[in-house]
Amino acid sequence: MVYNTGDLAETHDPRRILVAVGWPYANGSLHLGHIAGAYLPADIFARYHRLAGNDVLMVSGSDQHGTPVTVRADNEGRTPQEVVDQFHPEFLRYWQELGISFDLFTTTGTKNHEEVVHDFFMTLLRKGHVYKGTTQQFFDRQAGRFLPDRYVEGTCPNCGYEKARGDQCDNCGRTLDPDQLIDPRSRISGATPEMRPTEHFFFRLSAFGPRLLEWLRSRHGWRKHVQNYSIAWAEEGLLDRAITRDMEWGVSIPVEDLGPGKRIYVWFEAFIGYVSAAKEWAQLRGEPDAWKRWWEDPAAETYYFVGKDNIFFHALFWPAVLMGYEGLNLPTNVPANQYVTFKGEKASKSEGVGDSVLSYLERYQPDMIRYGLAANFPETSDTDMTEAEMIRRNNDELVATWGNLVNRVLAMTGKNFDGVVPQPGPLDPRDERILARSQSMLAEVASQIESVHLKAALGTAMSVAQEANAYLNETEPWKTAKTDRERTGTSLYVALCVINALKVALYPYLPFSSRQIHEYLGLDGPIEDAGWSADRLAPGAKLAAAQPLFKKIDVTDGEGDARLSA
Repeated sequence: MVYNTGDLAETHDPRRILVAVGWPYANGSLHLGHIAGAYLPADIFARYHRLAGNDVLMVSGSDQHGTPVTVRADNEGRTPQEVVDQFHPEFLRYWQELGISFDLFTTTGTKNHEEVVHDFFMTLLRKGHVYKGTTQQFFDRQAGRFLPDRYVEGTCPNCGYEKARGDQCDNCGRTLDPDQLIDPRSRISGATPEMRPTEHFFFRLSAFGPRLLEWLRSRHGWRKHVQNYSIAWAEEGLLDRAITRDMEWGVSIPVEDLGPGKRIYVWFEAFIGYVSAAKEWAQLRGEPDAWKRWWEDPAAETYYFVGKDNIFFHALFWPAVLMGYEGLNLPTNVPANQYVTFKGEKASKSEGVGDSVLSYLERYQPDMIRYGLAANFPETSDTDMTEAEMIRRNNDELVATWGNLVNRVLAMTGKNFDGVVPQPGPLDPRDERILARSQSMLAEVASQIESVHLKAALGTAMSVAQEANAYLNETEPWKTAKTDRERTGTSLYVALCVINALKVALYPYLPFSSRQIHEYLGLDGPIEDAGWSADRLAPGAKLAAAQPLFKKIDVTDGEGDARLSA
Protein backbone atom coordinates (compact mmCIF):
# COMPACT_ATOMS: atom_id res chain seq x y z
CA MET A 1 0.00 0.00 0.00
CA VAL A 2 1.37 3.43 -0.89
CA TYR A 3 0.42 7.02 -0.24
CA ASN A 4 0.89 9.12 -3.35
CA THR A 5 -0.11 12.76 -3.48
CA GLY A 6 0.43 15.80 -5.60
CA ASP A 7 2.12 16.79 -8.82
CA LEU A 8 5.38 18.66 -8.83
CA ALA A 9 5.42 22.35 -9.54
CA GLU A 10 6.36 23.31 -13.09
CA THR A 11 8.36 26.52 -13.26
CA HIS A 12 11.15 27.91 -15.37
CA ASP A 13 14.57 26.53 -14.46
CA PRO A 14 13.53 25.01 -11.12
CA ARG A 15 16.06 23.55 -8.76
CA ARG A 16 15.56 19.85 -8.19
CA ILE A 17 15.25 19.03 -4.50
CA LEU A 18 15.10 15.46 -3.23
CA VAL A 19 13.78 15.34 0.33
CA ALA A 20 14.71 11.92 1.72
CA VAL A 21 13.12 11.16 5.08
CA GLY A 22 14.13 8.41 7.52
CA TRP A 23 12.11 5.20 7.20
CA PRO A 24 10.18 4.47 10.43
CA TYR A 25 10.12 0.90 11.70
CA ALA A 26 6.59 -0.45 11.25
CA ASN A 27 6.58 -1.95 14.74
CA GLY A 28 4.48 0.52 16.70
CA SER A 29 2.76 3.88 16.82
CA LEU A 30 4.91 6.95 16.24
CA HIS A 31 5.14 9.69 18.86
CA LEU A 32 5.75 13.42 18.63
CA GLY A 33 9.49 12.86 18.98
CA HIS A 34 9.47 11.12 15.60
CA ILE A 35 7.42 13.91 14.02
CA ALA A 36 9.62 16.69 15.41
CA GLY A 37 12.82 14.80 14.66
CA ALA A 38 12.37 14.07 10.96
CA TYR A 39 8.91 14.21 9.39
CA LEU A 40 7.70 17.73 10.15
CA PRO A 41 11.09 19.37 9.37
CA ALA A 42 11.15 17.53 6.04
CA ASP A 43 7.60 18.64 5.23
CA ILE A 44 8.31 22.30 6.06
CA PHE A 45 11.41 22.20 3.87
CA ALA A 46 9.55 20.51 1.01
CA ARG A 47 6.53 22.82 1.20
CA TYR A 48 8.76 25.89 1.06
CA HIS A 49 10.64 24.64 -1.99
CA ARG A 50 7.45 23.72 -3.83
CA LEU A 51 6.00 27.17 -3.13
CA ALA A 52 9.28 28.72 -4.29
CA GLY A 53 8.81 26.95 -7.62
CA ASN A 54 11.37 24.21 -7.22
CA ASP A 55 10.97 20.63 -8.42
CA VAL A 56 10.56 18.64 -5.21
CA LEU A 57 10.38 14.91 -4.65
CA MET A 58 9.78 13.86 -1.04
CA VAL A 59 9.94 10.12 -0.36
CA SER A 60 10.09 7.63 2.45
CA GLY A 61 8.24 4.54 3.60
CA SER A 62 7.68 1.99 6.34
CA ASP A 63 10.76 -0.04 7.16
CA GLN A 64 9.17 -3.47 7.44
CA HIS A 65 12.40 -5.47 7.73
CA GLY A 66 13.80 -3.76 10.80
CA THR A 67 14.51 -6.16 13.65
CA PRO A 68 12.07 -4.28 15.94
CA VAL A 69 9.30 -5.63 13.70
CA THR A 70 10.35 -9.24 14.25
CA VAL A 71 10.90 -8.61 17.97
CA ARG A 72 7.29 -7.44 18.34
CA ALA A 73 6.01 -10.26 16.15
CA ASP A 74 7.85 -12.84 18.28
CA ASN A 75 6.58 -11.30 21.51
CA GLU A 76 2.97 -11.33 20.29
CA GLY A 77 2.96 -14.62 18.42
CA ARG A 78 2.28 -12.95 15.10
CA THR A 79 4.05 -12.84 11.76
CA PRO A 80 6.17 -9.79 10.93
CA GLN A 81 3.87 -9.02 8.01
CA GLU A 82 0.87 -8.87 10.35
CA VAL A 83 2.70 -6.27 12.44
CA VAL A 84 3.52 -4.24 9.33
CA ASP A 85 -0.07 -4.47 8.12
CA GLN A 86 -1.21 -2.98 11.42
CA PHE A 87 1.09 0.03 11.55
CA HIS A 88 1.74 1.05 7.93
CA PRO A 89 -1.89 2.25 7.48
CA GLU A 90 -1.58 4.11 10.77
CA PHE A 91 1.47 5.97 9.44
CA LEU A 92 -0.51 6.95 6.34
CA ARG A 93 -3.17 8.42 8.59
CA TYR A 94 -0.55 10.55 10.39
CA TRP A 95 0.64 12.05 7.13
CA GLN A 96 -2.89 12.74 5.94
CA GLU A 97 -4.11 14.37 9.14
CA LEU A 98 -0.91 16.27 9.96
CA GLY A 99 -0.41 17.41 6.39
CA ILE A 100 2.95 15.69 5.86
CA SER A 101 3.11 15.99 2.07
CA PHE A 102 4.98 12.92 0.83
CA ASP A 103 5.03 12.44 -2.91
CA LEU A 104 5.39 8.75 -2.11
CA PHE A 105 5.33 6.89 1.19
CA THR A 106 5.83 3.22 0.39
CA THR A 107 7.34 0.18 2.16
CA THR A 108 10.50 -1.89 1.90
CA GLY A 109 8.32 -4.88 1.06
CA THR A 110 7.75 -4.09 -2.61
CA LYS A 111 9.14 -6.09 -5.50
CA ASN A 112 10.60 -2.87 -6.86
CA HIS A 113 12.57 -2.31 -3.65
CA GLU A 114 13.96 -5.84 -3.70
CA GLU A 115 15.08 -5.42 -7.32
CA VAL A 116 16.86 -2.14 -6.58
CA VAL A 117 18.57 -3.61 -3.50
CA HIS A 118 19.71 -6.60 -5.56
CA ASP A 119 21.13 -4.24 -8.18
CA PHE A 120 23.14 -2.36 -5.53
CA PHE A 121 24.37 -5.59 -3.99
CA MET A 122 25.46 -7.14 -7.28
CA THR A 123 27.07 -3.93 -8.55
CA LEU A 124 29.12 -3.54 -5.37
CA LEU A 125 30.01 -7.24 -5.42
CA ARG A 126 31.14 -7.03 -9.03
CA LYS A 127 33.32 -3.99 -8.29
CA GLY A 128 34.99 -5.69 -5.33
CA HIS A 129 33.38 -3.51 -2.63
CA VAL A 130 31.47 -6.49 -1.18
CA TYR A 131 33.20 -9.71 -0.12
CA LYS A 132 32.40 -12.87 1.81
CA GLY A 133 33.94 -13.48 5.21
CA THR A 134 33.48 -15.23 8.55
CA THR A 135 32.60 -13.34 11.68
CA GLN A 136 31.68 -14.13 15.25
CA GLN A 137 28.03 -13.60 16.16
CA PHE A 138 26.06 -14.15 19.32
CA PHE A 139 24.14 -17.43 19.50
CA ASP A 140 21.36 -18.16 21.99
CA ARG A 141 21.72 -21.82 22.99
CA GLN A 142 18.34 -21.89 24.70
CA ALA A 143 16.57 -20.53 21.61
CA GLY A 144 18.83 -22.45 19.24
CA ARG A 145 19.44 -19.48 16.93
CA PHE A 146 21.82 -16.71 16.03
CA LEU A 147 20.77 -13.32 17.38
CA PRO A 148 20.36 -10.29 15.09
CA ASP A 149 21.75 -7.07 16.54
CA ARG A 150 18.56 -5.91 18.21
CA TYR A 151 18.01 -9.28 19.83
CA VAL A 152 21.04 -8.53 22.01
CA GLU A 153 20.92 -6.03 24.86
CA GLY A 154 23.52 -4.96 27.37
CA THR A 155 25.43 -2.04 28.85
CA CYS A 156 26.81 0.58 26.49
CA PRO A 157 30.62 0.70 26.66
CA ASN A 158 30.59 4.44 25.96
CA CYS A 159 28.02 5.86 28.39
CA GLY A 160 27.05 2.96 30.68
CA TYR A 161 23.40 2.90 29.59
CA GLU A 162 22.09 -0.53 30.64
CA LYS A 163 19.50 -0.94 27.88
CA ALA A 164 21.74 -0.43 24.86
CA ARG A 165 21.01 -2.61 21.84
CA GLY A 166 23.40 -4.56 19.68
CA ASP A 167 23.27 -1.97 16.89
CA GLN A 168 23.25 1.32 18.80
CA CYS A 169 22.78 3.03 22.14
CA ASP A 170 19.66 5.17 22.33
CA ASN A 171 21.13 7.12 25.23
CA CYS A 172 24.33 8.45 23.65
CA GLY A 173 23.49 7.74 20.01
CA ARG A 174 26.63 5.70 19.43
CA THR A 175 26.49 3.01 16.73
CA LEU A 176 27.57 -0.34 18.18
CA ASP A 177 28.31 -3.93 17.32
CA PRO A 178 26.79 -6.59 19.60
CA ASP A 179 30.17 -7.82 20.86
CA GLN A 180 30.92 -4.34 22.24
CA LEU A 181 28.11 -4.59 24.81
CA ILE A 182 29.00 -5.22 28.43
CA ASP A 183 27.08 -8.08 30.04
CA PRO A 184 25.14 -8.95 26.86
CA ARG A 185 21.87 -10.86 27.13
CA SER A 186 19.40 -12.38 24.69
CA ARG A 187 16.09 -10.60 24.29
CA ILE A 188 14.52 -13.96 23.49
CA SER A 189 15.49 -16.00 26.54
CA GLY A 190 17.34 -13.56 28.78
CA ALA A 191 20.32 -15.90 28.74
CA THR A 192 23.91 -14.85 28.16
CA PRO A 193 24.62 -15.65 24.51
CA GLU A 194 27.85 -17.16 23.24
CA MET A 195 29.94 -16.28 20.22
CA ARG A 196 29.93 -18.66 17.27
CA PRO A 197 31.36 -18.32 13.77
CA THR A 198 28.98 -17.48 10.93
CA GLU A 199 29.58 -16.53 7.31
CA HIS A 200 28.35 -13.25 5.85
CA PHE A 201 28.89 -10.69 3.13
CA PHE A 202 30.75 -7.52 4.12
CA PHE A 203 30.88 -4.04 2.64
CA ARG A 204 34.45 -2.76 2.39
CA LEU A 205 33.71 0.48 4.27
CA SER A 206 37.34 0.81 5.41
CA ALA A 207 38.42 1.46 1.82
CA PHE A 208 36.35 4.65 1.63
CA GLY A 209 37.74 6.33 4.76
CA PRO A 210 40.10 8.85 3.09
CA ARG A 211 37.57 9.80 0.43
CA LEU A 212 34.80 10.21 3.01
CA LEU A 213 37.01 12.41 5.17
CA GLU A 214 37.87 14.68 2.25
CA TRP A 215 34.20 14.91 1.30
CA LEU A 216 32.99 15.56 4.86
CA ARG A 217 35.56 18.30 5.43
CA SER A 218 34.41 20.04 2.25
CA ARG A 219 30.77 20.26 3.37
CA HIS A 220 29.45 23.79 3.96
CA GLY A 221 26.33 24.70 5.90
CA TRP A 222 26.07 21.37 7.73
CA ARG A 223 25.05 21.38 11.36
CA LYS A 224 28.16 21.29 13.49
CA HIS A 225 27.12 18.26 15.53
CA VAL A 226 26.52 16.28 12.33
CA GLN A 227 29.74 17.26 10.60
CA ASN A 228 31.96 16.99 13.67
CA TYR A 229 30.50 13.61 14.67
CA SER A 230 30.99 12.21 11.19
CA ILE A 231 34.53 13.52 10.79
CA ALA A 232 35.54 12.21 14.20
CA TRP A 233 34.16 8.76 13.38
CA ALA A 234 35.99 8.68 10.04
CA GLU A 235 39.22 9.82 11.69
CA GLU A 236 39.02 6.94 14.17
CA GLY A 237 39.11 4.53 11.26
CA LEU A 238 36.16 2.87 9.58
CA LEU A 239 35.68 -0.88 9.81
CA ASP A 240 34.13 -3.14 7.21
CA ARG A 241 30.52 -3.95 8.07
CA ALA A 242 28.53 -7.12 7.56
CA ILE A 243 25.58 -6.46 5.25
CA THR A 244 23.79 -9.79 5.77
CA ARG A 245 22.27 -11.35 8.86
CA ASP A 246 21.16 -14.75 10.16
CA MET A 247 17.39 -14.37 9.92
CA GLU A 248 14.42 -15.38 7.79
CA TRP A 249 12.72 -11.98 7.43
CA GLY A 250 14.06 -9.40 5.00
CA VAL A 251 15.23 -8.86 1.45
CA SER A 252 16.73 -12.00 -0.06
CA ILE A 253 20.40 -12.25 -1.02
CA PRO A 254 20.75 -12.42 -4.83
CA VAL A 255 23.49 -15.08 -4.65
CA GLU A 256 23.33 -18.46 -2.92
CA ASP A 257 26.87 -18.54 -1.53
CA LEU A 258 25.80 -18.40 2.13
CA GLY A 259 23.07 -21.02 2.09
CA PRO A 260 19.62 -20.76 3.74
CA GLY A 261 18.61 -18.65 6.72
CA LYS A 262 20.34 -15.44 5.63
CA ARG A 263 18.95 -12.08 4.57
CA ILE A 264 20.34 -8.68 3.63
CA TYR A 265 20.91 -6.51 6.69
CA VAL A 266 18.18 -3.91 7.12
CA TRP A 267 20.67 -1.06 7.52
CA PHE A 268 22.10 -1.87 4.12
CA GLU A 269 18.80 -2.21 2.27
CA ALA A 270 16.74 0.47 4.04
CA PHE A 271 18.66 3.51 2.83
CA ILE A 272 18.67 2.08 -0.70
CA GLY A 273 14.93 2.73 -0.34
CA TYR A 274 15.57 6.38 -1.15
CA VAL A 275 16.47 5.24 -4.65
CA SER A 276 13.83 2.52 -4.94
CA ALA A 277 11.09 4.90 -3.73
CA ALA A 278 12.10 7.46 -6.35
CA LYS A 279 11.94 4.75 -9.01
CA GLU A 280 8.55 3.56 -7.77
CA TRP A 281 7.21 7.13 -7.81
CA ALA A 282 8.40 7.50 -11.41
CA GLN A 283 6.76 4.22 -12.42
CA LEU A 284 3.47 5.27 -10.81
CA ARG A 285 3.56 8.47 -12.87
CA GLY A 286 4.11 6.52 -16.06
CA GLU A 287 7.55 8.11 -16.48
CA PRO A 288 9.99 5.31 -15.54
CA ASP A 289 13.10 7.45 -16.03
CA ALA A 290 11.83 10.51 -14.14
CA TRP A 291 13.71 9.49 -10.96
CA LYS A 292 17.00 10.19 -12.70
CA ARG A 293 16.34 13.94 -12.54
CA TRP A 294 17.02 13.81 -8.80
CA TRP A 295 19.63 11.07 -8.67
CA GLU A 296 21.79 11.44 -11.78
CA ASP A 297 21.69 15.18 -12.49
CA PRO A 298 24.75 16.66 -10.68
CA ALA A 299 22.85 19.93 -10.18
CA ALA A 300 20.11 18.21 -8.14
CA GLU A 301 20.19 18.60 -4.35
CA THR A 302 19.50 15.86 -1.80
CA TYR A 303 18.56 16.49 1.84
CA TYR A 304 18.27 13.67 4.38
CA PHE A 305 16.01 14.34 7.36
CA VAL A 306 16.81 11.91 10.18
CA GLY A 307 17.44 11.82 13.92
CA LYS A 308 20.95 12.05 15.33
CA ASP A 309 21.02 8.29 15.99
CA ASN A 310 21.05 7.82 12.20
CA ILE A 311 23.93 10.19 11.41
CA PHE A 312 26.46 7.37 10.94
CA PHE A 313 24.36 5.58 8.36
CA HIS A 314 23.44 8.72 6.37
CA ALA A 315 26.66 10.73 6.58
CA LEU A 316 29.16 7.83 6.37
CA PHE A 317 27.78 4.41 5.44
CA TRP A 318 25.29 5.49 2.75
CA PRO A 319 27.68 7.98 1.08
CA ALA A 320 30.31 5.22 0.94
CA VAL A 321 27.80 2.87 -0.70
CA LEU A 322 26.95 5.59 -3.22
CA MET A 323 30.64 6.17 -3.92
CA GLY A 324 31.10 2.47 -4.53
CA TYR A 325 28.02 2.15 -6.72
CA GLU A 326 28.92 5.29 -8.71
CA GLY A 327 26.78 7.57 -10.84
CA LEU A 328 24.33 8.73 -8.15
CA ASN A 329 24.39 11.97 -6.18
CA LEU A 330 25.94 12.19 -2.74
CA PRO A 331 23.98 13.99 0.03
CA THR A 332 23.84 17.76 -0.20
CA ASN A 333 23.05 17.96 3.51
CA VAL A 334 22.10 15.72 6.41
CA PRO A 335 20.28 18.14 8.75
CA ALA A 336 19.84 15.58 11.52
CA ASN A 337 18.00 16.79 14.61
CA GLN A 338 18.90 16.07 18.19
CA TYR A 339 16.57 14.10 20.47
CA VAL A 340 13.16 15.10 21.76
CA THR A 341 12.71 14.12 25.39
CA PHE A 342 9.57 13.86 27.49
CA LYS A 343 10.15 14.84 31.12
CA GLY A 344 13.85 14.14 30.61
CA GLU A 345 13.47 10.73 28.94
CA LYS A 346 14.23 10.18 25.24
CA ALA A 347 11.05 9.56 23.28
CA SER A 348 11.01 5.87 22.42
CA LYS A 349 8.49 3.47 20.92
CA SER A 350 10.18 0.45 22.44
CA GLU A 351 10.26 2.00 25.91
CA GLY A 352 6.78 3.52 25.69
CA VAL A 353 8.01 7.06 26.32
CA GLY A 354 5.83 9.70 24.64
CA ASP A 355 2.16 9.52 23.69
CA SER A 356 1.23 8.38 20.19
CA VAL A 357 0.57 10.90 17.44
CA LEU A 358 -3.04 9.75 17.20
CA SER A 359 -3.67 10.70 20.82
CA TYR A 360 -2.72 14.30 20.01
CA LEU A 361 -4.64 14.39 16.73
CA GLU A 362 -7.77 13.39 18.63
CA ARG A 363 -7.44 16.46 20.88
CA TYR A 364 -5.80 19.24 18.92
CA GLN A 365 -5.85 21.00 15.55
CA PRO A 366 -3.06 19.75 13.26
CA ASP A 367 -1.63 23.26 12.84
CA MET A 368 -1.47 23.61 16.62
CA ILE A 369 0.58 20.41 16.81
CA ARG A 370 2.80 21.48 13.92
CA TYR A 371 3.41 24.91 15.46
CA GLY A 372 4.14 23.58 18.94
CA LEU A 373 6.71 21.15 17.56
CA ALA A 374 8.33 23.56 15.08
CA ALA A 375 8.78 26.22 17.73
CA ASN A 376 10.75 23.68 19.76
CA PHE A 377 12.69 21.80 17.08
CA PRO A 378 15.78 20.11 18.57
CA GLU A 379 18.07 21.45 15.85
CA THR A 380 21.19 22.02 17.95
CA SER A 381 20.47 20.35 21.29
CA ASP A 382 18.07 17.90 22.89
CA THR A 383 14.70 19.51 23.61
CA ASP A 384 12.29 18.52 26.35
CA MET A 385 8.75 18.49 25.03
CA THR A 386 5.73 19.07 27.25
CA GLU A 387 2.09 19.29 26.33
CA ALA A 388 1.78 22.31 28.60
CA GLU A 389 4.36 24.19 26.52
CA MET A 390 2.54 23.33 23.30
CA ILE A 391 -0.71 24.62 24.82
CA ARG A 392 0.98 27.82 26.02
CA ARG A 393 2.33 28.51 22.53
CA ASN A 394 -1.09 27.85 21.04
CA ASN A 395 -2.80 30.28 23.40
CA ASP A 396 -0.12 33.00 23.53
CA GLU A 397 1.19 32.89 19.97
CA LEU A 398 -1.24 31.21 17.58
CA VAL A 399 -4.42 32.55 19.18
CA ALA A 400 -3.35 35.83 20.80
CA THR A 401 -0.77 36.97 18.24
CA TRP A 402 -1.30 35.52 14.75
CA GLY A 403 -4.94 34.47 14.96
CA ASN A 404 -5.92 37.71 16.68
CA LEU A 405 -4.20 39.78 14.00
CA VAL A 406 -6.06 38.03 11.19
CA ASN A 407 -9.40 37.97 12.98
CA ARG A 408 -9.54 41.60 14.01
CA VAL A 409 -8.30 42.98 10.68
CA LEU A 410 -10.83 40.96 8.70
CA ALA A 411 -13.59 41.79 11.18
CA MET A 412 -12.89 45.54 11.06
CA THR A 413 -12.69 45.46 7.26
CA GLY A 414 -15.99 43.65 7.09
CA LYS A 415 -17.64 46.10 9.46
CA ASN A 416 -16.28 49.34 8.01
CA PHE A 417 -15.76 48.52 4.33
CA ASP A 418 -18.38 45.87 3.62
CA GLY A 419 -15.81 43.08 3.36
CA VAL A 420 -13.91 44.74 0.49
CA VAL A 421 -10.18 45.54 0.44
CA PRO A 422 -10.11 49.30 1.18
CA GLN A 423 -8.61 51.89 -1.15
CA PRO A 424 -5.63 53.26 0.78
CA GLY A 425 -4.74 56.92 1.05
CA PRO A 426 -1.19 58.26 1.05
CA LEU A 427 1.19 55.98 2.96
CA ASP A 428 3.07 57.49 5.87
CA PRO A 429 6.45 56.22 7.22
CA ARG A 430 4.72 53.79 9.61
CA ASP A 431 2.85 52.20 6.70
CA GLU A 432 5.91 52.01 4.46
CA ARG A 433 8.02 50.57 7.26
CA ILE A 434 5.73 47.61 8.08
CA LEU A 435 5.10 46.88 4.39
CA ALA A 436 8.84 46.85 3.70
CA ARG A 437 9.41 44.67 6.73
CA SER A 438 6.86 42.12 5.52
CA GLN A 439 8.73 41.82 2.22
CA SER A 440 12.19 41.58 3.77
CA MET A 441 10.72 38.99 6.14
CA LEU A 442 9.85 36.74 3.19
CA ALA A 443 13.43 36.89 1.95
CA GLU A 444 14.81 36.27 5.43
CA VAL A 445 12.50 33.31 6.09
CA ALA A 446 13.41 31.84 2.71
CA SER A 447 17.11 32.10 3.48
CA GLN A 448 16.67 30.49 6.89
CA ILE A 449 14.61 27.59 5.52
CA GLU A 450 17.13 27.10 2.71
CA SER A 451 19.78 26.71 5.42
CA VAL A 452 17.45 24.36 7.34
CA HIS A 453 17.23 26.78 10.26
CA LEU A 454 13.54 26.06 10.53
CA LYS A 455 12.94 27.16 14.10
CA ALA A 456 14.60 30.50 13.45
CA ALA A 457 12.54 31.02 10.29
CA LEU A 458 9.33 30.49 12.23
CA GLY A 459 10.51 32.99 14.82
CA THR A 460 11.23 35.54 12.11
CA ALA A 461 7.72 35.26 10.70
CA MET A 462 6.05 35.43 14.10
CA SER A 463 8.08 38.51 15.03
CA VAL A 464 6.50 40.32 12.07
CA ALA A 465 3.06 39.22 13.25
CA GLN A 466 3.88 40.91 16.56
CA GLU A 467 5.06 44.03 14.70
CA ALA A 468 1.82 44.08 12.74
CA ASN A 469 -0.19 43.96 15.95
CA ALA A 470 1.92 46.82 17.30
CA TYR A 471 1.27 48.75 14.08
CA LEU A 472 -2.49 48.36 14.57
CA ASN A 473 -2.24 49.43 18.20
CA GLU A 474 -0.39 52.53 17.04
CA THR A 475 -2.70 53.47 14.15
CA GLU A 476 -5.90 52.50 16.03
CA PRO A 477 -8.24 51.96 13.06
CA TRP A 478 -11.12 51.18 15.44
CA LYS A 479 -10.87 54.78 16.65
CA THR A 480 -10.14 56.50 13.35
CA ALA A 481 -13.18 54.75 11.85
CA LYS A 482 -15.27 57.40 13.61
CA THR A 483 -13.23 60.39 12.42
CA ASP A 484 -11.04 59.57 9.39
CA ARG A 485 -12.30 56.92 6.97
CA GLU A 486 -9.32 57.28 4.62
CA ARG A 487 -6.82 56.74 7.45
CA THR A 488 -8.81 53.74 8.64
CA GLY A 489 -8.84 52.28 5.13
CA THR A 490 -5.09 52.81 4.81
CA SER A 491 -4.33 51.08 8.12
CA LEU A 492 -6.51 48.10 7.30
CA TYR A 493 -5.17 47.89 3.74
CA VAL A 494 -1.59 47.82 5.01
CA ALA A 495 -2.47 45.22 7.64
CA LEU A 496 -4.17 43.02 5.02
CA CYS A 497 -1.07 43.18 2.81
CA VAL A 498 1.13 42.20 5.74
CA ILE A 499 -1.20 39.30 6.56
CA ASN A 500 -0.92 38.19 2.93
CA ALA A 501 2.88 38.07 3.25
CA LEU A 502 2.74 36.30 6.59
CA LYS A 503 0.35 33.73 5.16
CA VAL A 504 3.05 32.80 2.64
CA ALA A 505 5.85 32.66 5.21
CA LEU A 506 3.78 30.52 7.56
CA TYR A 507 2.38 28.18 4.93
CA PRO A 508 5.17 25.58 5.28
CA TYR A 509 4.46 25.44 9.03
CA LEU A 510 0.69 26.01 9.12
CA PRO A 511 -0.68 24.75 5.79
CA PHE A 512 -4.28 24.28 6.94
CA SER A 513 -4.83 27.76 8.38
CA SER A 514 -2.74 29.41 5.64
CA ARG A 515 -5.10 27.93 3.04
CA GLN A 516 -8.02 29.38 5.00
CA ILE A 517 -6.43 32.84 5.06
CA HIS A 518 -5.72 32.63 1.34
CA GLU A 519 -9.43 32.01 0.80
CA TYR A 520 -10.46 34.73 3.26
CA LEU A 521 -8.38 37.25 1.29
CA GLY A 522 -10.38 36.36 -1.80
CA LEU A 523 -7.35 35.31 -3.81
CA ASP A 524 -7.79 33.15 -6.89
CA GLY A 525 -6.48 29.61 -7.13
CA PRO A 526 -4.95 27.45 -4.40
CA ILE A 527 -2.22 28.86 -2.21
CA GLU A 528 0.13 26.17 -3.51
CA ASP A 529 0.12 27.94 -6.91
CA ALA A 530 0.73 31.42 -5.50
CA GLY A 531 4.52 31.23 -5.24
CA TRP A 532 6.89 32.53 -2.57
CA SER A 533 5.81 36.14 -2.95
CA ALA A 534 3.09 38.46 -1.76
CA ASP A 535 1.97 41.29 -4.01
CA ARG A 536 -0.06 44.08 -2.52
CA LEU A 537 -3.77 43.31 -2.57
CA ALA A 538 -6.03 44.92 -5.13
CA PRO A 539 -8.31 47.58 -3.62
CA GLY A 540 -11.94 46.69 -4.17
CA ALA A 541 -11.33 42.93 -4.08
CA LYS A 542 -14.02 41.04 -2.18
CA LEU A 543 -12.98 39.27 1.00
CA ALA A 544 -14.59 36.03 2.09
CA ALA A 545 -16.41 35.60 5.38
CA ALA A 546 -13.88 34.60 8.01
CA GLN A 547 -13.99 32.39 11.08
CA PRO A 548 -11.46 32.30 13.95
CA LEU A 549 -8.44 30.25 12.87
CA PHE A 550 -7.37 28.76 16.18
CA LYS A 551 -9.06 27.70 19.38
CA LYS A 552 -7.86 28.60 22.82
CA ILE A 553 -7.17 25.58 25.00
CA ASP A 554 -8.15 25.64 28.67
CA VAL A 555 -5.75 23.65 30.83
CA THR A 556 -7.64 21.68 33.45
CA ASP A 557 -4.73 20.25 35.41
CA GLY A 558 -0.98 20.63 35.83
CA GLU A 559 0.02 17.66 33.68
CA GLY A 560 -1.10 19.03 30.35
CA ASP A 561 -4.61 17.51 30.27
CA ALA A 562 -6.67 20.09 28.47
CA ARG A 563 -9.90 20.86 26.68
CA LEU A 564 -10.74 23.27 23.88
CA SER A 565 -12.57 26.43 24.74
CA ALA A 566 -16.15 26.51 23.55
